[in-house]
Amino acid sequence: MSAAAERTGRSSPAEDRRKVRVLIVDDSLTVRTVFTRMLQKEVDVHIVATANSAERALEELSANDVDVVMLDLEMPGMGGIEALPKIQRIAPGAQILVISSLTSDGAQHTVQALSLGAADTMLKPRPGGFNDDYRATLLEKIRALAGIDTPAQKPVRPIPAMAKGHKRPEVVAIGASTGGIHALNLFLRALPASFDLPILITQHLPDSFIPVFAKQMELASGRPALLANDGLEIERGHVIIAPGHGHMVVRKDGLRYVTGLAFHPVRSGCMPSVDPMFESVASAFNGRAAGVLLSGMGRDGTEGAEAIARAGGTLYAQNAESCAVWGMPRAITESGLASAVCPPEELAGKVVASAGAAAWA
Repeated sequence: MSAAAERTGRSSPAEDRRKVRVLIVDDSLTVRTVFTRMLQKEVDVHIVATANSAERALEELSANDVDVVMLDLEMPGMGGIEALPKIQRIAPGAQILVISSLTSDGAQHTVQALSLGAADTMLKPRPGGFNDDYRATLLEKIRALAGIDTPAQKPVRPIPAMAKGHKRPEVVAIGASTGGIHALNLFLRALPASFDLPILITQHLPDSFIPVFAKQMELASGRPALLANDGLEIERGHVIIAPGHGHMVVRKDGLRYVTGLAFHPVRSGCMPSVDPMFESVASAFNGRAAGVLLSGMGRDGTEGAEAIARAGGTLYAQNAESCAVWGMPRAITESGLASAVCPPEELAGKVVASAGAAAWA
């Protein structure tokens, strides 16, 4: 900090530009105060302003450059959903972190916001829930959204180069996290209606949000969306989604393919995790699978992607420019595992082309 900044207790404009610039939007003074206290001691975070309404937030965004907007959706006057496209127009470079309530309405509004382009969500905890773990998770998300690598995002080990897949897929398995719901909407809407390979999805979301998320995926894909459970048959023309409390895994049962649930800890720490889904799909389908990694923080899916590649399957990665956070697709891109690296709607075309005539109803 400069000498002048030390005297005033405030950082200089030049110093602020090197920090993650955050706008906190919540109608509760208590919540704004708690978040401010959580963030203000971080040397790499600068709270540009706080706003008690969406209207005030838009004024602040018109006057200030912001990297991350922490947005409450349920506010008097203009709600967060109505404000979202306005925020995106005024501050196209800002990432939006939705602060969601635990209510069913909160889940509905949050998934809607994520499908419209909000990058990620944090549950607003009950009184007493603003603890050190919550603070650490919040800071990790804010830094990731601002493009700052965290230990979870840095490669832990090199991935061996492998030959591109050559087996025609009989299933599409998709992993996504931060920014993934918007990417999933783009991907699924770009698939032709007659493309009917089964689609498996693992998206990092709180358990209570998954049923609402499933309905969103049903609308986007135009096909039934079911939650994975033990013994659920994987059928053509269906989307199957990992529940929030367990990993979706796949096994062959006679002539059928069925899902199961697993609950073991994984390297990424995610629940549900993409890795068990990818690994089990590679084994059950003997490599006849397309694995897709969309926007997300961290490295979940990397080990499972290796399993698909070893079995002769094909991998696809969302490109950095279209990702909210280029974490999960990054490792398979830089290792050369991905057969295509492009925006979600273009990935859909690549997957369709790789599947050939057998993928059509």
